[in-house]
Amino acid sequence: MSADKTAQQNAQKAVAQSTAIAVQDAADNLRNLNTLSTTTIGVALAKFLETKDPTYVEVIKAAESVAKNGAEHFSDVGTKAAKILKDFSSF
Repeated sequence: MSADKTAQQNAQKAVAQSTAIAVQDAADNLRNLNTLSTTTIGVALAKFLETKDPTYVEVIKAAESVAKNGAEHFSDVGTKAAKILKDFSSF
């Protein structure tokens, strides 16, 4: 096997590992955001039921937005990582 081919394969492996790490980091971020959002929603719902204060409804909406944005971020990272991997593999 030529040195150029070996270098190319090593570079492809490094890119694959980097993209996998990026996706895993995004998954960890999504999991953490979902934990925080779910906890926030639970506490705000309990407070709303207790007080009927509409401020807690806004807190629930904000927490839902955080979860939605986290899912979109995860999807974006995954899509971009796949494209990078695919584009780099064609060299």
